[in-house]
Formats: sequence, structure tokens, C-alpha cells
Amino acid sequence: MPGAVLAAAWLAAAAPPASAQQPGCRLALVLATDISASVDAREDALQRGGLAAALIAPEIRHAFLSPGRPVALAAYEWSGKRSPVMLLDWRMIRHEADLVAAAETIAGSTRSRDDLPTAIGEALGFGNTLLRSGPDCLLRTLDVSGDGINNHGYPPASAYRAFDFEEITVNGLVINAGDFEGEVSLVDYYRDEVLHGPGAFLEVAQGFEDFERAMRRKLLRELSGPQLSALPARP
Repeated sequence: MPGAVLAAAWLAAAAPPASAQQPGCRLALVLATDISASVDAREDALQRGGLAAALIAPEIRHAFLSPGRPVALAAYEWSGKRSPVMLLDWRMIRHEADLVAAAETIAGSTRSRDDLPTAIGEALGFGNTLLRSGPDCLLRTLDVSGDGINNHGYPPASAYRAFDFEEITVNGLVINAGDFEGEVSLVDYYRDEVLHGPGAFLEVAQGFEDFERAMRRKLLRELSGPQLSALPARP
């Protein structure tokens, strides 16, 4: 029927190309590391080395390289106002060599400064801009790790009002440094003020020596969680 042929041709022309329907990566993952003044040189080394080691741990390698679309990875360090500095620009993790190179870049990075307070709102705003300008993935996740509450610049609530965090999940990693009992309120602060989006969760490291273990747990949950096991195609 000519009408049926014409309708089919119109639908084919109107439909977006497959590349527009199917983003090229399953997850855009940004890792944000606290380098504020409360983190000394030894603790910074534990964070930097722990993050690099977590990325190449066997179970994390397996999760990154599981069959299907790749993961886009980026990382930055943050402290006070206007202080975030990239540690790793966007890298698509398709092969083990990509992940090893990313870990080596982070392990070999040098701390930008050590004299600023803790501006979590600024860190969230920077991460949002990075994700919005990054690869088009099915999911977007920002990880914020830290050992203190916001005490500089605008608070997390202001960041969530000022920036578009729709379809961005913000997870947290609290580092209970020093007096663990005295830091119980930090866990509540991250849960109440920092976490954002459906399925957002918190991991806790009991001191900087425990950072690598906590980071492995968090990465494994993000890379292998149920939200990645049955992803619909985004129109």
C-alpha cells in the first residue's frame, strides 16, 4: 500500500539515529578527593595511593571491564573555594590497560595545596559541571570523600539549588579520622546534606589507613549494583 510505505518512510526519517538512542557508556563516574588542611601529607598519600590501588584491585577490574558498554572515569581533588584541580581527565575504560593507566596517573599526581578549609558545596558544583560536560552515559555518579563538614563557601544545599543534579547520583565516603566517636556526627552530616539521588549511599573508612578498603567497597557497589544490571535504553 502506498500509504503504508509512506508512513514507514516517514517514521524511519523521524527516528533518531541508533547512536542518539544508545549512549556509548553505561556509567560516568567522577571521584572527588578531599585535600583540605585537616588532611596531612601522610593521610593524603594514603588517600592517593589507596584510590589508585582500589581501581586495580581484581574485583574492581572485573566490575569495570564486565561485558557491555564501558565506564567513563574522571577524578579531581578539592578543598576550599575555587580550589578543585583535576587528577584524571575523562578516560573511557574499555581495557585493563586503560584502568592501569588511570590508576598510575592518580598515584603519580601531586597535591596542589594543603592550606584551605573544607568547601563541600564548591566540590559538588565542580563535579556537577564536570559531569554535565562529560561523556553521555546512561548513568552519572559523583563520589565525594572527606573527613569534615563544610566550613568554607556555600553549603551543599546551596549547590543542589544552584546546579542541575537531575539524573546525577552523589555518593559519599566519610573518613573517620582521629577520634572515631567524635566523628559520628560527620556520618549523619553526609547522609543528611551530601548524599543525593535515588539509591545514593555512604561508605565509612575508619581512618585513612582504611580508605582503600572503603573505596573498593564503594566502587564495587557502584559498578556492579542492580541499577547497572538492567539498564533501559534512554530515548
